[in-house]
Amino acid sequence: MTTRLVLVRHGESEWNAQGRLQGQGGTALSALGRRQSEALAAYLERRFVHFHLVVTSDLQRAVQTAQPWLSRVPMPVRVDTRWREVDVGTWSGLTWAEVQDQDPQRYAAWRDGEDVRRGGGETFAEFRVRTAAAMETLRDTDGTVLVFTHGGSVRFAVAAALGLPPMGERTLAPVHNCSVTEIVLGPDGPSLASYNLHDHLAGVGG
Repeated sequence: MTTRLVLVRHGESEWNAQGRLQGQGGTALSALGRRQSEALAAYLERRFVHFHLVVTSDLQRAVQTAQPWLSRVPMPVRVDTRWREVDVGTWSGLTWAEVQDQDPQRYAAWRDGEDVRRGGGETFAEFRVRTAAAMETLRDTDGTVLVFTHGGSVRFAVAAALGLPPMGERTLAPVHNCSVTEIVLGPDGPSLASYNLHDHLAGVGG
């Protein structure tokens, strides 16, 4: 049995555009994010013949990103809160400069590579366990699964699939809004088929 996971980061949100941390809070898509989602929907329709299952985080920006594709290819959607972004607690809604000003000790520890509870939220170790469990749930799907999720979730899914060491996700490039990453869960173990593809957004802006 082989499962192909097609992981999509949400389109640009209003807080993305303002340089604010979101975590499990955040805002709706920006005008650019809505255009990105439309371009993504067209690409998915061209690139993939059929999805056996569609999953989304319950956060607004992920759900909104899924809508243009679902309007083209109506399908039932499974909502799974484990595909949420990492919880950054009280840092949600702040810029990095504001975090440094309001929580200087934890900010310094984070910059030094410690796995702190940013804003009192999750550690990265906890986030990785959560994301790996969400992936494992999909392993029994013999086919292609489309997941609308978040940048951190994509990086941690890749880190878990490739067996990177703790904090190894920091070696992965940041995930572009509405990019596509593919992980294959095969009988011989997981493999990374693509990472952070976003050529389909050419001409959209951002």
